[in-house]
Amino acid sequence: METQGESGGAGAHWERLAPGVVRRRLPGWDATVGAVAGPDGVLVVDTGSSLREGTGIRREVQQIFGRSVTHIALTHPHFDHVLGTAAFSGVQVYGAVGLGELLRSRREREELRREAMRYGVPREAAAEAVELLVPPQHAVSGEVLVDLGGGRRALLANVGPGHTAYDLAVLVPGSDRAPDVVFCGDIVEESGEPQAGPDALPRAWPAALDRLLALGGEDAVYVPGHGAVVDAEFVRGQREALRARFGR
Repeated sequence: METQGESGGAGAHWERLAPGVVRRRLPGWDATVGAVAGPDGVLVVDTGSSLREGTGIRREVQQIFGRSVTHIALTHPHFDHVLGTAAFSGVQVYGAVGLGELLRSRREREELRREAMRYGVPREAAAEAVELLVPPQHAVSGEVLVDLGGGRRALLANVGPGHTAYDLAVLVPGSDRAPDVVFCGDIVEESGEPQAGPDALPRAWPAALDRLLALGGEDAVYVPGHGAVVDAEFVRGQREALRARFGR
């Protein structure tokens, strides 16, 4: 993979995965943010852990592609993936079915605030991001196609439950000269063991990875929620490790 843009510029921290498809590994928790551009719009996958981080992502993506972000896909409801969403005004936000209702819940918002603070987000920044958090307006129960113009499409697929009850993946179809790219969220993690917190459904997780592999196929580039880009063999290995760890 290669970086996008000139050294020291907006794209210096972004990997080019395919034409019009980039990702960044954010500092702190090594969380992935992705971006997919077409002539008529730009889809961002996850938004970081604070309004400040979301603002930086929005600015860098606009500088890389020369157009504003129009769509957001949230892969799951953890603070390091959703709390930057309010930095993107006027965009269409997508999430797995039920995610919108969850993120409107006072109890869930309080848990997001506490979780962010536990991991080091400053108190005021966590409170602001939670207060202004934008839940998805579009619920994905199966698959939804987002058209970014010029033949560029992104397929949003509800592949969970697994890491959470609301796991969404994003497939960007490739071409003869570029691979398919799959943004996995945290149902795939490369920089450490998959994290099964209290909201995980670990016995269902291997089946979610089966669905992910069916979505992307053997030759796709798989982009974990944390860590380096992997291939289908890695995803299969993580699936078998989860089966061994949690049972069928």
